[in-house]
Parts: sequence; structure tokens; C-alpha cells
Amino acid sequence: MGAFSFLDRSHSVAPSGFNRWLVPTAALSIHLAIGQVYAFSVFKKPLNYLIQVGSAGGGLKALPGMDSPNPGDWKFTALGWIFSLAIVFLGLSAAVFGKWLERVGPRMAMFASAVCFAGGFFVSSVGIQVHQLWLIYLGYGVLGGTGLGLGYISPVSTLIKWFPDRPGMATGMAIMGFGGGALIGAPLATRLMAAFRTEHDLGVEKTFLVMGAIYFVAMMFGVFTVRIPREGWKPEGWTAPAKPKALVTTNNVEVNKAFTTPQFWLLWVVLCMNVTAGIGILEQAAPMIQELFKGRITAVAAGGFVALLSLFNMGGRFVWSSVSDYLGRKNTYYAFFVLGCMLYYLAPRTGASGLNSVPLFVATTAVILSMYGGGFATVPAYLRDLFGTMEVGAIHGRLLTAWSAAGVLGPVLVNYIREYEKNQGVPLTDAYSTVLYVMVGLLIVGLIANSLVRPVNPKYWYNAETAPTSTTTLASATD
Repeated sequence: MGAFSFLDRSHSVAPSGFNRWLVPTAALSIHLAIGQVYAFSVFKKPLNYLIQVGSAGGGLKALPGMDSPNPGDWKFTALGWIFSLAIVFLGLSAAVFGKWLERVGPRMAMFASAVCFAGGFFVSSVGIQVHQLWLIYLGYGVLGGTGLGLGYISPVSTLIKWFPDRPGMATGMAIMGFGGGALIGAPLATRLMAAFRTEHDLGVEKTFLVMGAIYFVAMMFGVFTVRIPREGWKPEGWTAPAKPKALVTTNNVEVNKAFTTPQFWLLWVVLCMNVTAGIGILEQAAPMIQELFKGRITAVAAGGFVALLSLFNMGGRFVWSSVSDYLGRKNTYYAFFVLGCMLYYLAPRTGASGLNSVPLFVATTAVILSMYGGGFATVPAYLRDLFGTMEVGAIHGRLLTAWSAAGVLGPVLVNYIREYEKNQGVPLTDAYSTVLYVMVGLLIVGLIANSLVRPVNPKYWYNAETAPTSTTTLASATD
């Protein structure tokens, strides 16, 4: 590849004495960057008023408190598709390019992620400048979303190979960064827009350009730092257990074979149900707490509530995935579903028409969001237990289509059921009861699916002697 040969898998094999703890930092640099997608909402209002503020008769003094933008400005409903497209293409790109990632290695995939994710900002900046929404859909949604998918799965199989002794903790450290990306992305975007703001410019276009450059540089740290272990490497002083735990295999399953197993689809349902329930609350968190406790929660307090949920979403990814190394993945998901059912049942009863306890509602939803994040971080290790390490990154990529489905299903359930209840004359303090009880039903479905997970049938195991030549080459490169 000439100038780009440093991206080759062969050039990223770790030398003797390499510190494996550098790999989680490389993964964090990628996930903290792409986790910015959770902070996209900070751009929605500025994008909603570009023409009004930029027009000769507009100006910043017109922005605060305005009820509606200029008729030529983009509507909130149209802007909402930017985030949705990014999440959809996250799942699709992870599924499509997962097998390619296993072949070329994490360095090439991380580089491709950085180019796509930063490129999405740059293309979107042009779209803002010429006021063409389709360019933002293409940039942040399609190109940036592809970068999200590549970046999300690129460290997973590498971390699992470096930490066979603690795979849950290792993946949790990286995926924790995705949950915390908004804690960096939101204030960064807000400050940049304030710095670039003028009387007739909200500074969004320049902010996209600068953020694209900043994130590209940050992600390059991960590209240059990541390494894969040499063949036969294992942690010093560690030996694989003579008798693996239940559901933990010492064999491997190729991604296309894994895709046909009942275990893959059971885990697809498990992840989809867990994410649907959590993302429904996350997407509607600020309005929900204000409506459940009408008149008691200000917009500022609701914003603080959202930030708190983000912290629990992030922390839960590390804590729950680390706990899963001791409890086992199946038991950890049992905890998610059983505890989740109880908390979703309790949540509407904490509102003004029930216990009227803000602290109890906040505590309930905080634990729910910790399990939402924990589900994301625990599932790669669950896949490793069932299908081995050979192509776990590719298998994880395909499983993330469950996230794409849940990203649509969760918000739709919450928003449409709430709207229906409101139109039926149900007070806003009670409008969320039905949807939260529906979430209990979804968690029960996930609980049943998790209970049905069994070890993978030996007929699906990878056999190098009978595998096609191309697959044999892949196996020898990734083991």
C-alpha cells in the first residue's frame, strides 16, 4: 500500500514486552470521539434558525424565546432524521464491514472510521453553508454513520484477544467511552458555536469544520497506538481454565455460520429488547421528568437529569461488563431483565399522581440507564463466550443491527403511545404509565430469549482442515 503500509495488519503486531493496557486507551480515543453522536441534539435548535438569524432582519436577539423559525428553515422533524440515519448506518456498516475488519485488522478499520466520521462533519459543513439538508443527511448521517459503525466494532475483537482473562472488563472500558462521548461533545460544540457566533451567524458551519478536524486528530492516536497480539501470546502467569465455565467455548465459529445459529438470533432479541427499553427513556428523558412532575422541574434541572443519565449510561458499561466476568454473561442479562421489569413497573408510580418522589424517579431511571449501557458492553463478551475469538468482531457487527432496529422502535413507542394517551385526555402526569408497562413486556421477551441460550452445536465449529482456503487464511491471520 506504499505510504499507507503502516495500516496493514502485519505492521500492527505488538513487539515483545508491549503493554496491553495501551490498547484500551487506543479504543477509548475512538469511542470518546464517535460517542459525540449522543450530543447531536445541541445542534438542532441552531440548525432550526439558520435563515431567521442570518437574514437581514434577523439577528441573535431574535433567537431566544422565538416560537417558530423562518418558513424556509429546516423543521425539527426533518432534522431528527440526521441522528436516525447515523444510528441506522452505524448498525448497517458494522454488519457489512465486520468480516473485512477481521481480515485487515483494527488499525485499518480505525483509520477508515476516522476518515468517514471526520468527513461527515466536513460534508455537513458544506450542507450548512449552502443550506442543503440532503448534504447533512449524506455527511453526518450516511458517511458519519459509517464511521460510527467501523469505529464502534474496530477495537472489540482486539481487546478480547488481549484480555482473555477479563474480556468483559476490557470491552467495557472501550464501550464506556461511547456512552461518555456526549460529555465531551456537547460542551465542545456549545463553546465553539459561542466562539464563532456573530450577529447574523450562529457559528454552526465553522463548528462542524473544527470538530471534524479535532476528532480526526484524536482518533489518529488510536490508529497509531493499537496493536494486535502475536500468535500464541497470553497474559503473563495466566493459563486458560482446564474446564471452561458454562457457555464459554474454546472453539471458534465463522461469522457466516454464526449468523445461522439460534444463539445469534436469541442474542439479537436480547440486545434489541434491552436497548429498546433504555433508548426510549433516554430519548424522552427531559420532557418525561418535567411532565411527570409538572411545575416542579425546570428546563435547567431537566438538562441536569439528562447529564446524570449519561453518566450512569457510561459508568454502567464498565461496571456491569466487569461484573459479568464473575457472574457470567447469561446471569448478568438475567439481572438486567428481572431488575429492569421491577424498575419500569415502579417508575410511573413515582410520579406526581403516585408517590410524588423526584429522588426515587431519578434513582430508578439512573439504574435503568446503567443497565442500558451495560447491555452494550456485555454483549461482545457474551458473543466471545459462545462463538470464540476468531471472528467475534464481525459477529458483533452483525448483531448491532438490533441496535438499529431498537433506535427506531424505542422512541416510536414512547412518543406515539404518549401522544395517544394525551389525545385520550389522560393527564401528562399519567401519560407515560402505559408505555413503561409496555417496556416491561419487552423485557420479559428478552428474559425468555436469554433463558433459551445454550452452547453452540459442535456442527457449527470452525475446522481448519475442512474450511475453504480463503477462510483458512483468515483464521490463521486472526487467531
